[in-house]
Amino acid sequence: MKNHSLTPWLKWVLVIITIAMLTGFASAQTIPKLTVGVQKATEPEDVVVTLEILALLTFLVLAPALLLMMTSFTRIIVVLHFLRQALGTQQTPPSQLLIGLALFVTFFVMSPTIKQINDQALQPYLAKTITQAEALKHAEVPVKTFMLKQTREQDLALFFRLGQYSRPQTPMDTPLVVLIPSFVISELRVAFQIGFLLYLPFLIIDMVVASVLLAMGMMMLPPVMISLPFKILLFVLVDGWSLVIQSVVMGYR
Repeated sequence: MKNHSLTPWLKWVLVIITIAMLTGFASAQTIPKLTVGVQKATEPEDVVVTLEILALLTFLVLAPALLLMMTSFTRIIVVLHFLRQALGTQQTPPSQLLIGLALFVTFFVMSPTIKQINDQALQPYLAKTITQAEALKHAEVPVKTFMLKQTREQDLALFFRLGQYSRPQTPMDTPLVVLIPSFVISELRVAFQIGFLLYLPFLIIDMVVASVLLAMGMMMLPPVMISLPFKILLFVLVDGWSLVIQSVVMGYR
């Protein structure tokens, strides 16, 4: 009984000692303080630096959208999702894995464009041989070249007509506000064409399995359970992942 009555007191003593130790430790340490404020600029250069920081933060916020809309990521991720649906494997591979694969394949496809941007815009800007406006203009050229190569004229004409823009003298004069949605529509069109071709062999397997089960009178057995192993086996035997990625990448050459 005596031990049981002392137990709560021991717990309180330990709690008090712990609080005292933490308080002493916190008071002995130098805790940094972060403050954010707005002060009056004394020189015009201070305003320029602030605007550059705001522009950089805005670009970082829009970077995911730029990655999706102005690179090969759209076509690749749509094709990979079509492939998973055609196989009928539900959540295998998981979406995180497909997105990661699509990102790295996108970097591989876009590497020549990224190299041109680095050589023509980023490095001269870091060397202070060109201004920021000139660097952006130089970086725009490789990106437009890549996008125009993959964009159909019908899609460009559609957005020129919808936006009532005048026809540019050269393809490089196409404004990004017209080029980006046109490029996305063209990429989705190609991705759906590839998805249709991916569905055909697996659809044939599903139809054959369903016909065999119906002929055997096994109508209560879902055909997907039987056809799934055969679809996976066919995909592995023909080295499906290599063929799909090769076909997607070669579409940009």
